[in-house]
Amino acid sequence: QVQLRESGGREVQPGQSLRLSCSASERPSRNSAAVAWFREALGKDREFVAAMRLNGGSTHYADSVKGRFTISRDGALNMVYLQMNGLKPEDSAVYYCAYGTGIILSQVRNKNSYKTWGQGTQVTVSS
Repeated sequence: QVQLRESGGREVQPGQSLRLSCSASERPSRNSAAVAWFREALGKDREFVAAMRLNGGSTHYADSVKGRFTISRDGALNMVYLQMNGLKPEDSAVYYCAYGTGIILSQVRNKNSYKTWGQGTQVTVSS
């Protein structure tokens, strides 16, 4: 079973950039699979941030991060990244990497589609 581990979270000032990394313990299956980033702010539900389908590489973003965040993948290294630019205080949250198989296009934003999760990494945006 694939295991995920996030890294790269820290405190930054508004407007700065940060890149989160997610390493997988093995090469994930591509069987209708997707990798995604979700975030959970204190007292709020876990929300979708970005996703990439492993077949075809299509990417999907939450409206709140579109144009600022970019999800990418290095298949050779079993790594997934989240480049975050123009960070805002409302981006502060614990960010989770997730992986799932058998995910149809309409469900890539649904956290219940993903069965494998990392432990999370804290991002704090504060002046």
